[in-house]
Parts: sequence; C-alpha cells; structure tokens
Amino acid sequence: MKKIAAITILSVLLINCNKKTDTANSTANSDSLTMNTETESEKQIDTLGAKTYCYMSVTGKDSVFVSIDDNLGTLSGKMSYKNFEKDSSKGELSGFKSGDTLKVTYEFASEGMTSKRDIFFIQKDNLLIEGIGNQKDDNGIMRYSDEKKIDYKGGQNLKSADCKMVAKALK
Repeated sequence: MKKIAAITILSVLLINCNKKTDTANSTANSDSLTMNTETESEKQIDTLGAKTYCYMSVTGKDSVFVSIDDNLGTLSGKMSYKNFEKDSSKGELSGFKSGDTLKVTYEFASEGMTSKRDIFFIQKDNLLIEGIGNQKDDNGIMRYSDEKKIDYKGGQNLKSADCKMVAKALK
C-alpha cells in the first residue's frame, strides 16, 4: 500500500512538473512572439519618420553638397556650391517630392545677395540628377520657363554620400 501511495504521489509530482515546464515554455514562446511583433511595429513606425539623404559631386576643383530631409514628401535641407575660381553659394532647400522628382526652391547667399531659384532633381538609385532648363524671374524667384523642357541628361549627377561628411561641408 505504501508503494502504491508513493508511486501515485511521484506520478502526480512528475505530471505537475511537466505542466509547469510546458506553461513556462508557452509563456516564453508567446513573449518572444510579442517581442518580435513589437519590433516589426517599431520598424513600421520608423518608416513613417523623416529620412535624410546626402549627396555630393566633385568636378575638378568644384564641388556640390546636398542634405535633404524627406518627411512624407515634404522636403527641407541644405545645399552648397563650392566653386574654385567663381563665387560659391550656400543656402536652404524647401519643396516637395512628386514621384521620383524633387521640386525644391534653393534660397541662397552669393555675391553678398540673397536669391531664390527652383531646382528640380530626379532621385534614382544612389544618384540625384539636377535638371537643366531655361529659367525666368517670377517675383524674385527664378523658376523654370517650361517644366516639360527640363533636361536631366545634361544635369549634374550627385552621388550618395556620408551625411556626417556632407554636414561638415555644409557648415
């Protein structure tokens, strides 16, 4: 009788121990699933924030630096033309994104004056391609005469660059 009671108690203990282990494992598994889901949610939320893109181009001794913050299609940033034996310019960018085209207004200081001009870029792969076209004065802002006649093949190609280096050049 003592043997049967001992075996029954031992069986009950083993069964309970197995249930606790299973419960702990299922809790751990559900916790890891929850953690993975939270990580995925955080990634999704992160994609909604502003993204910063940095570009530069060097032609001979001339260089161009661009930093653009894209906040769901609304653009802001900085740009600098550093020319070797000509006047350089430095200023702010603001505008919007339409498909792969960035339509920005460049407000800059050059030759002791502040000016504004529109610049359109195509953002493609790791390049920013500047649009070239005739411009006209529209109440103090130089705007493209005809947006349909902007040539992106002859424009300056800026390559993706390290944002820390570009930020230093834009100071």
